[in-house]
Amino acid sequence: MQPFVPRSLSDVSAVIDWRLRVAQIYADVRASSSPADAHRAWIAARDELFATHPASPILDRDSFTGLDVEPYDPAYRFVVPIEPAESRRMDVPTGTDGVVPFERVGVVTLPGLGSLAVWALRSYGGGIFVPVKDALAGHGTYGGGRYLLDTIKGAHLGSSDDDIVVDLNFAYNPSCAYDPAWACPLATADNTLAVELPVGERA
Repeated sequence: MQPFVPRSLSDVSAVIDWRLRVAQIYADVRASSSPADAHRAWIAARDELFATHPASPILDRDSFTGLDVEPYDPAYRFVVPIEPAESRRMDVPTGTDGVVPFERVGVVTLPGLGSLAVWALRSYGGGIFVPVKDALAGHGTYGGGRYLLDTIKGAHLGSSDDDIVVDLNFAYNPSCAYDPAWACPLATADNTLAVELPVGERA
C-alpha cells in the first residue's frame, strides 16, 4: 500500500474527516468521569480508526491487528499548572509545510519524573504541543519520542484556568513512526525525561 498523500478532493476530505474523528475521540475522553474507562475507549477508537480510515498512516492495514498500548496506570496521570519559562523558539523543517515555528511558553513539572516544555505553534491555527521522549526511546517506545498534547489536531486531555491534564497513559506515536513520508516535530532535550515511562503506546 502506498503512503497516504492528500492530493485529490477526496483525499483532502479524508484528512478533514480524520481530524474531526480524532477531535471527537478526545472530546469523549474529556467528558468521561473515569480516566481508565476513557483510556480503554481511546484505545478501541484509535484501533478502529487506524485499521479502516483512508487517511491512516498504517501502510499495511491488511495485517494490522491494533496499536500496542500499555494498560492504564493512574500513577502517571497529573493535573498540573503550566509554569512560566524563558521563551525559546523551535523551528521544525518539513517537506510539505516549510519551516513550522514553535515557541516555548511554559513548562509542566511531573512529580518524580521531571519537566516538559509546553510549546505554542506560532503559525496558522495556533495550539499547544507537548511531546515526550523517555529512557525507553529506541528500545520500547518510539525512538523519536511520542506526543501527549497536540491541540491543533484535537489531542487535548483537559484543562482549567490554572491547571492542565498531563496523562502519560495517552502518549501516542506520531504519524512518522508508521510512515516515513510524514514529517513530524520530535521531542528535543526540553521534552526528554531521564526515567522510563512504562505506559502509553509502545514502539
